[in-house]
Amino acid sequence: MDSKEILERAKKYIEEEKDSRFSKEVEELIAKNDMKELEDRFYQSLEFGTGGLRGIMGGGTNRMNPLEINLATQGLANYVIKAFPEKAKNGTLSAVIAYDSRLNSDVFAEATACIFAANGIKAYLFTSLRPTPELSFAIRTLGADTGVVVTASHNPRMYNGYKAYWNDGAQVIEPHDKGIIKEVNAVKEVKSISKEEAIKNGKLVLIDKEIDEKFWSMTKDQLFRPELIKEHASDVQVVYTPLHGTGAMHVEKVLGDLGLNVTTVPEQRKPDGNFPTVEKPNPEEAPALKLAVELAEKEHADVVMATDPDADRFGTAFPGKDGKYVLVTGNQMGALLFDYVVLSRKELGKMPKNPACIRSIVTSPFVDQIAKKNGIELIECLTGFKWIAAIEAQFEKDNSKSYVFGLEESYGYKVEKEVMDKDGVSAAAMCAEMTLYWRSQDKTLLERLNDLYKEYGYFEDRAVSQYFPGESGSAVMAGIMTKLREEGLKTLGGKKVVKIRDIKESIEFNPDDKSNSKPLSFPKSNVLQFFLEGGTIVSARPSGTEPKIKFYINSTAPVKDGTDEGLAEAKKETGALCDAITAEIKSILDAASKA
Repeated sequence: MDSKEILERAKKYIEEEKDSRFSKEVEELIAKNDMKELEDRFYQSLEFGTGGLRGIMGGGTNRMNPLEINLATQGLANYVIKAFPEKAKNGTLSAVIAYDSRLNSDVFAEATACIFAANGIKAYLFTSLRPTPELSFAIRTLGADTGVVVTASHNPRMYNGYKAYWNDGAQVIEPHDKGIIKEVNAVKEVKSISKEEAIKNGKLVLIDKEIDEKFWSMTKDQLFRPELIKEHASDVQVVYTPLHGTGAMHVEKVLGDLGLNVTTVPEQRKPDGNFPTVEKPNPEEAPALKLAVELAEKEHADVVMATDPDADRFGTAFPGKDGKYVLVTGNQMGALLFDYVVLSRKELGKMPKNPACIRSIVTSPFVDQIAKKNGIELIECLTGFKWIAAIEAQFEKDNSKSYVFGLEESYGYKVEKEVMDKDGVSAAAMCAEMTLYWRSQDKTLLERLNDLYKEYGYFEDRAVSQYFPGESGSAVMAGIMTKLREEGLKTLGGKKVVKIRDIKESIEFNPDDKSNSKPLSFPKSNVLQFFLEGGTIVSARPSGTEPKIKFYINSTAPVKDGTDEGLAEAKKETGALCDAITAEIKSILDAASKA
């Protein structure tokens, strides 16, 4: 896109943006003739990806701002009206709106509610910030036709986002996502009314405790051993951080009701979209848990828990034998939770017929081994919890299988059926019970994790990523994927590539004989997976929510004789292989960035 087109788009945006805070930014950029920044803000329009609509806040079509929110909501409203014509005719359509602690989230949420109301769609708006899993729960509880949560999840402070949900409580997927985008692009006029008018005519209803109380009750009902909790909960000391987000009111309430001793990191308890104590409010990253770990060391806590700003992700740390806290990865916690859910259901006679576990394709196959031993079908899906929810929704429709657990490597878990998205609140409650259970068996969770390694083999996971912002960055990432697709990789870390999955082309093949390729049933997505001899898997995927490309390394090695010595040897082997593969991937990324 040339400079003339960029300036035309910028001037059009200024005319249409009603919030002067955002339009003024663009006016100043034009006055300074800052074409580099203008290009980044206008070379494209935000589109629904794996996490919905997400971007840096500011003026521009490639930014999160009131105009983009308004267009997205009007398009969503138009699509919902067409999808449910009878309900639209009868005036019974409804939507639920929630928002997190980020800057402008409350403004974006209220604008969304008022546009729904103006379009004849009854809007249920939470009176204050609430977590994403509660939004999903509320849609199902209220029988709504759609929903929106304003959040950028774990992204840095300058981001915000807009996730659209369907009537099953899950994020929109095909064909709805493409249908909504089509409607958004066709919007000529945005309808809106004031909040006061919407409340007066009954099209805007404010909600809070009537949903909160049901959500808390549901979360506690998922637990397996209420008597164990009742008798010994006070024995466990939890240090928790909501990372300035929505989690405190729910995690503190649920764990407190269970009788657990919970100390919340004081500096991070208050919701604050500036996230003053962290660079990234992401429980996947050690710096975000620094204050929580320091407090845990003082309190001699049994477990550190963390949720991200919209409380759908859940991170943990546990004290090792030396008293130092060990951060548990998403794959490790997923295996621990799945193992606990399975053994609890079997022990208590609660394992349903045709049980199934769902994981994303970039999540460690660690859980596959647990599923296989226990007669549970393991199903893979694309990255993004909406795909896990979509498969579960199909289970509900055809009664073919029984959902027992879902997970993804990015610290997302779902232990319940009532929420159709990952849920950090329920994960926190289940983790607390799991900690108590293994304590009753004279084990720590780290010891149980080692037991699983000794039984199923050691699994190590790494992630390598690099940012490529702007239009040129998109081209660079596209070039990396094209080169990998056309040239392939024969080896990685000295290990031969024995199979390649090309999700975009929907094929799986042996690189030595591509003529014998097999079709894949996944929806098309720009993902490549390289399967190495010995069981290691390397996946390449451009992010759906940030301008970066990410490589996932899932490596495994057997533990000889199930001994501590064998485990140490397996860790050394996988560590060396991951180091070698990481170096090769960084070389690929460096070469692409310099080209």
